[in-house]
Amino acid sequence: MDIRFPNLNLVFSNVGTGITVFGIEIKFYGMIIAIGFLAGLMIAQHEAKRTGQDPELYLDYLLAMVIPSIVGARAYYVIFSWDYYREHLNEILMIRNGGLAIYGGVLAAIFVLFLFCRIRKYSSLLMADTAVMGLLAGQILGRWGNFFNREAFGGYTDGLFAMQIPVQYFSSEGRISGLADAGLMDHLVSVGNQFYIQVHPTFLYEGLWNLGVLLFLLWFRKRKKWDGQMMSIYFIGYGIGRFWIEGLRTDSLYFMGTGIRASQALALILVLTGVFMIARNRGKRNTSR
Repeated sequence: MDIRFPNLNLVFSNVGTGITVFGIEIKFYGMIIAIGFLAGLMIAQHEAKRTGQDPELYLDYLLAMVIPSIVGARAYYVIFSWDYYREHLNEILMIRNGGLAIYGGVLAAIFVLFLFCRIRKYSSLLMADTAVMGLLAGQILGRWGNFFNREAFGGYTDGLFAMQIPVQYFSSEGRISGLADAGLMDHLVSVGNQFYIQVHPTFLYEGLWNLGVLLFLLWFRKRKKWDGQMMSIYFIGYGIGRFWIEGLRTDSLYFMGTGIRASQALALILVLTGVFMIARNRGKRNTSR
């Protein structure tokens, strides 16, 4: 149950996937997602106060958005994994062991945001600018759920951040075939009497990339010139990082019948959308925030 980062001389022993309370297993994956939602709310409300908005508006939005986001994240994953789920319909609602695609959650959150603002008669672009920093915080924390589930990793590497996971873990989870398909069984590493796969921790890469985007937005927010600018920067920053990192992953979701990675295609759309918005509003100064 250990996870190793040999080139950093780090070993995490007995890393479980959850805890048991009164006989009920609670997965770290779900706990971390919940913490991510709360952290995102706190950051969005802090930014709302700074810009003279009502912080309670963002609590109302979170309550309206949380369930659709989880449903959207699961639906995205199931749709692009339909070859498996059409034979296992009983597993579609089983999200305790993972299977949430962040893009589905983000798309659902955006849809709910524009609907919410239409009902409340509030500026959707201003709210999006405020919410993206909270969204990034949630994404950064949420990626650590992948750490505990031993998922969202890339192919073999011997780089600085190389991560080792015991093959025995995947055997007990019935996921050996996926390792073989990705060619990871051809690069096993022996430590003592245990065999490990050695991979890119792409969940870590994405978390660190998103942290960089968040820090940039925190620096840039006082220089904002128009509503929607922060959202545009998020689209470009997150999209570039996700496009690159997705290319390293071994578990990408593909458009059915093609070799096109769904997340890379959507990342490119985000980048182009962000660039278009910035070009369209170049030189514009329509906000004092």
